[in-house]
Amino acid sequence: MNYTLHQLHVFLKVTQLESITKAAEELFLTQPAVSIQLKNFQDQFEIPLTEIIGRQLYVTDFGKEIALAAENILNEVYAINYKTLAYKGQLSGRLKISIVSTAKYIMPYFLTDFLKKNSDIELILDVTNKSKVLESLEKNEVDFSLVSVLPENLMVDRVELMQNKLFLVGNNLEKFNKKKYDKTIFENLPLIYREKGSGTRLVMEKFIEQNNLPVHKKMELTTNEAVKQAVIAGLGYSIMPLIGIKNELNSGLLQIIPVYGFPIISTWHLIWHKNKKFSPVAQSFLNYIQNEKNNIIKEKFDWIKGY
Repeated sequence: MNYTLHQLHVFLKVTQLESITKAAEELFLTQPAVSIQLKNFQDQFEIPLTEIIGRQLYVTDFGKEIALAAENILNEVYAINYKTLAYKGQLSGRLKISIVSTAKYIMPYFLTDFLKKNSDIELILDVTNKSKVLESLEKNEVDFSLVSVLPENLMVDRVELMQNKLFLVGNNLEKFNKKKYDKTIFENLPLIYREKGSGTRLVMEKFIEQNNLPVHKKMELTTNEAVKQAVIAGLGYSIMPLIGIKNELNSGLLQIIPVYGFPIISTWHLIWHKNKKFSPVAQSFLNYIQNEKNNIIKEKFDWIKGY
């Protein structure tokens, strides 16, 4: 056999995503390039690694075993590279972080300067919903997670970052002239929800239940961006994190509807498994966050105080 590390990398990505198209996007390659590498790798085995049924790619049982071996080989290669850099006195390695989808508006600001100062660190950032974030944390697949709702059944340590404010919002087509509305306003406002498993939805539903709000559920969407666009289009209203609608508020596409009891306030936390043994990279990042978080918040998020 004469397979290359590049072929291993391509094959592993295809098996993880079960799609040549998606693998090509993540690897910044063309689909034909991925297909050629996959074929060249497959030609070295007498047993099929993948199969196409309809238009869907499936990984065979044998292919799954080879994918696991490929992942182990690549991890060892990464380890060799990182050890070489560490021997030269450079901080290097992988930093793995999972964040809930609305955290994509804040996490980059807590990463930028750290990564600039440590250019040999490889960042793996997974943006998903709260349920999957906590699953990856529980399985020890990541170093840190960023959430606004702390897990109830998982022992974690944490660093408090900043407030997360949620407001009732609508588009700019209807006028709301009162200084403050009471909860009866919800009787006439169809609400758009995030999907189950979302931290935003959990906070929203808890607030609705505690305040006995007479809500009318209009629809359920799977991302904060989808909810935002639906509200802008006039399909309904929603309770949304302020952090994700700054530009739309400034441009007038969205408006905050003043209601007694709002904003709902939660807190963004960087969390990690209580028994986590940090790599040098993870420990260095945690030190950076503890030392620099206040400066970052003041510089990048001071505008939130105006709401």
